[in-house]
Amino acid sequence: MKDKDVVCYEKRHGVSGFLGGGYGLAFMGVLIYYLQQSTTFWQGILAILKALVWPAFLMYKIFTLLKM
Repeated sequence: MKDKDVVCYEKRHGVSGFLGGGYGLAFMGVLIYYLQQSTTFWQGILAILKALVWPAFLMYKIFTLLKM
């Protein structure tokens, strides 16, 4: 069971904090990068979908380089 002060803090400040903002900025950067490279409407739609899942691509590449 959570302490009363912790629950109250979470209600006032949320739980995402800095990481949520960092992910938002990274999402916008990746979205702009992918949209700049798209030339058709469907490539633009694919760019939006790629921007939503870019952390999965990043982790896959890191694990591949580390041979895990």
